[in-house]
Amino acid sequence: MRWERFFDDLEDQLASEWEAERAALDTEAERLRLSRVSLRERLLMLAERERGMTAPTFDFTDGGTLAAEVTGVGADWVALDAPSQPRAAVVAPFTGIAGVGMPHADLLRSARPAPARSPLAERLTFGFALRDLVRRRSPVMVHLSNGRTLSGTIDRAGADHFDLAVHEQGAPRRAEAVSGYRVIAFAAVSRIRVDGRPPVL
Repeated sequence: MRWERFFDDLEDQLASEWEAERAALDTEAERLRLSRVSLRERLLMLAERERGMTAPTFDFTDGGTLAAEVTGVGADWVALDAPSQPRAAVVAPFTGIAGVGMPHADLLRSARPAPARSPLAERLTFGFALRDLVRRRSPVMVHLSNGRTLSGTIDRAGADHFDLAVHEQGAPRRAEAVSGYRVIAFAAVSRIRVDGRPPVL
């Protein structure tokens, strides 16, 4: 009788040790998975969230803050729609985002595995988004990481920079309205406010 109890105790102890080891392995696997999650993947999950809840708050490298919904995510940029700016949208390179504030439930949800995307969506770079703005001739407000703001129209977009014709905000780009030109490195951009809609993904 005592031997049966002894073996039962050993089985229970062994089962507990196996359970603890499996839980530790699961925890370690989850830590390893989380160590590979990118900002892009978390933004993709924010794009999937239901509207009408508290919008995430984006902090930018120029010191600005904006409560906005994620409407699209490119290879290295995000498109945002801010309720405070109903006739405009924001396009921001990932390097322009300093942080994102959100409710705890969204924080946890954003860390889940992101859905698979088409190979084409993976190749839509910040330069692609800017070339779309060139094609549309959309007036923009460029917020630089140093805190400076420039308004105008993007004339050309290269591999890592763009040309901005500087003119009054909201004014159409006409030669007589242009006060100057700037070549701006993508790396210097915090975000770009677009009058109208940003590129659609």
